[in-house]
Amino acid sequence: ALRSGLITITTPDCGRCPCLTLHVFNPERIAMSSTPSPLARPFPAMPMIDGVSLHVARAGYKEWGRCDLTFVTLSPGTSVAGVLTQSRCPSPEVDWCRSSLAHGRARALVVNAGNANAFTGHRGRVAVEAIAARVVDYLGCQPSDVFVASTGVIGTALPIPKAEAGLDAAFAAPACDWEDAARTIGTTDTFPKGAVARAIIDGRTVTLVGIIKGSGMIAPDMATMLGFIFTDAAVVPAFLQMALAEANRASFSCITVDSDTSTSDTVLAFATGAAGHAPLTGLESPGADAFCAAMNALCLELAQLVVRDGEGATKFIRIDVTGAESDRSAHRIGMSIANSPLVKTAIAGEDANWGRVVMAVGKAGEPADRDRLSIRFGTTQVAACGLAVEGYDEAPVAAHLKGQEINIGVDLGLGSGCATIWTCDLTHGYISINADYRS
Repeated sequence: ALRSGLITITTPDCGRCPCLTLHVFNPERIAMSSTPSPLARPFPAMPMIDGVSLHVARAGYKEWGRCDLTFVTLSPGTSVAGVLTQSRCPSPEVDWCRSSLAHGRARALVVNAGNANAFTGHRGRVAVEAIAARVVDYLGCQPSDVFVASTGVIGTALPIPKAEAGLDAAFAAPACDWEDAARTIGTTDTFPKGAVARAIIDGRTVTLVGIIKGSGMIAPDMATMLGFIFTDAAVVPAFLQMALAEANRASFSCITVDSDTSTSDTVLAFATGAAGHAPLTGLESPGADAFCAAMNALCLELAQLVVRDGEGATKFIRIDVTGAESDRSAHRIGMSIANSPLVKTAIAGEDANWGRVVMAVGKAGEPADRDRLSIRFGTTQVAACGLAVEGYDEAPVAAHLKGQEINIGVDLGLGSGCATIWTCDLTHGYISINADYRS
C-alpha cells in the first residue's frame, strides 16, 4: 500500500510467526515538481535538534502525488516566538498562532501545503480547532501548545476529514529529516530551502536550523510565507521574541518578489533548551549577543533563499540605498525600486535603463532631491547630480546585467539613512505560473 509519502509493506499472517510491517520512504511523494530555479542553492547539511522530531504525511489537500502535511513534536518546556502577517485579511491559522504565542510555550507544529484555509470564515476556524484537538488528544498537551500554519489556495476551507486522516498518518510515520520537511511545506517552490547557524553560549555550542517556503506572493511586512526555526538553546520566550523580531527587521521585512503580502505569512522560532546552559533572559545574559548574531544570519539566509526562488526569477537583485533622511525612508525607497515592474523587467531583459530607477525613487513619496541623486549598477556610476555621468560607458553595466547577481546602488545625498533590499527580476515565467496556479 502507498500512503503518506511512505511505502508500507506488511507480510501476510501465516499463523506461525508475527506479521511484519516495514515503512520505507518513497522519495517521489515529497519531490518538488518544477525545474529548480537557476538561482537555487543546494540544501545544506543540517543536524537534528534535540527535542525536535519531524514527520511528514499525505493528507491529499490537492490532487498531487506528494506529502503535504508536516507534523513536528517538541519537548515539554520549549519556548516559542513568532512574527506574523500584517495583512488585514489573515487566515484562521494566523489568528490561532497570535493567541497561542501569548502563552510562550509549544509542544507541536502542524503545517499543511495546498490549501491556505484563508477567507473561509467559521469553517476555517473550526478546521484549525479540529487540528489542534487531534494533536492534543495525541500528545496530552494544551491547545495553546499547538501551532498551526497553512499555505496554498485562498478561499477553500480546509477539509477536516483529510486533515484528521493526514495527522493520523503523520503520527504513525517514522521521523524524517529537514530536507523532507522543507519539501513538504512547499507549493510553487522549485527547491527546498534550509539554513543552519551556530553560537557559543557559556562554553557550549548551540545550533539553530531553519526551513522556509515561499516563491510568490512575497512582500512581507513581517515574515515570508512560512518559515520555521528550531534551536537547542535555552531562551525564555520574551527574549526569543525580541531576538526574532530584531532579525526579522533586516531580513524577512527586506525582501520582495511581487509586492503582494500573503494572508498567511508566518515565521515561528522554537527553543528546546536541550543544550543545557543557563537560559538567556536578555541582552545582558552571557552569550546573548552570539545567539542574536546567529539568529540574524540564519534569518537573512532564509529570506534570500525565498528571493532566489521567486516565481520565474533569473536574476537575484540587491538594492543598497544610502544617504536618505532616515533608515525608514531608505527602506521605503528601496522597496519602491524593488517592486517596480519597469525596473524588474528591464533587469530581466538585461537593459541598462537606469532612468527607471530614477522613476522609482521619485514615486516613493520620500524626501529626494533630483540634483543630489546618484545611481550605480554594479561598481559603475551611471548618474549623479541629476545627469548621466560624463563619459558614461554602458558596456560594463550591460556586462553586469548579464550575470545572475545584480547590484543597484542609490545615494540620496540627504542624510545618513540606509537600507538594503533584496528582490528578483520579473519574467514571463511569473505570469505563466500564476495564470495557471489554480488549474
